[in-house]
Amino acid sequence: MSKSNSCCASVIMPPSALDRLASLHIDYPMLFELQNAAAERVSHCGVLEFIAEEGMIYMPYWMMENMLLQEGDIIRVKNVTLPKGTYVKLQPHTKDFLDISNPKAILETTLRNFSCLTTGDSIMVAYNNKKYYIDIVETKPSNAISIIETDCEVDFAPPLDYKEPEKPIAPFSAGKAPEAANETPAETEPKFNPFSGTGRRLDGKPLNYQPPPLSSSGSKDKKPDVPNVNSQTSTASSSQSTARQSQGKLVFGSNANRTKETGKGKESKQEPAPAKEKEETKFQAFTGKKYSLRG
Repeated sequence: MSKSNSCCASVIMPPSALDRLASLHIDYPMLFELQNAAAERVSHCGVLEFIAEEGMIYMPYWMMENMLLQEGDIIRVKNVTLPKGTYVKLQPHTKDFLDISNPKAILETTLRNFSCLTTGDSIMVAYNNKKYYIDIVETKPSNAISIIETDCEVDFAPPLDYKEPEKPIAPFSAGKAPEAANETPAETEPKFNPFSGTGRRLDGKPLNYQPPPLSSSGSKDKKPDVPNVNSQTSTASSSQSTARQSQGKLVFGSNANRTKETGKGKESKQEPAPAKEKEETKFQAFTGKKYSLRG
């Protein structure tokens, strides 16, 4: 067993192996299973030539590393038939392989030298005097497939030394506290209150209604007192209901009885008003003397 720097996945076997295979009914292309019983490692490969010395086999050095073999170790070789592959998943060892301008074309060129792939193996790709190692993570439809004259889907896993970029941590929200402190004084500032003055009559008479004093804070919840207009609307509706009842119509839900009572109460309260008006001197038209043009 000898070292070889070739990047292909084929071995060189002795001529006696060819004579033995020719006498058997085997499938082509010839594919073999390599087994290292001492390390319990199994791999698959093809054959390149039958020119090795008797009792010897030559294989690439990277294949010997996969099999944990040293020169002079014993290995078992068995002819097998592998199904054609439909899917393979690869994982580079380093991110340098992704920096190549066209890694897909280089990988296709390299895989032409391979006749089969085995799950768990590591293949070597040479490019620009540099070696790139790639793990075979998964193969379908079985753990060992043939990639000769077949359409195989290739998928890539992140490299072994790949690290996801750290997400930027949001800054601590300590700066929000001063902003909240600055916003609180704004609420205590006095706000504009419309119609906060006092009213005056055009005839100079004093007002019967005095508005309550407003606080300087002027909160939104406090509103200036406004004369109740609902009383006027209620009296108007009550008058309409009484008019309807006088015409012989029944109105359900009317407040006729209430309006009558409230109306009597208002009349009793408004009775002293004419007495005050009599006290005041009123303007009387045509109270002067009468003269005749004839004399």
